[in-house]
Amino acid sequence: MGEAKRRQDLGIPPREKKIENKESKFKIKETLNKFPYLPYILGFSLLVILIIDLVNYYK
Repeated sequence: MGEAKRRQDLGIPPREKKIENKESKFKIKETLNKFPYLPYILGFSLLVILIIDLVNYYK
């Protein structure tokens, strides 16, 4: 702890830890934060497609 003692003697605050932002390849969180209604639209459209497919199957 040489540096910590030296900084304390000089009256300098402790060194701040660097925060690394881990960038993911899939920007799912950013997309959901940008468009919070997107899952509802996708779910509703999937439900409509399944109902149409079911109706066409029983014709």
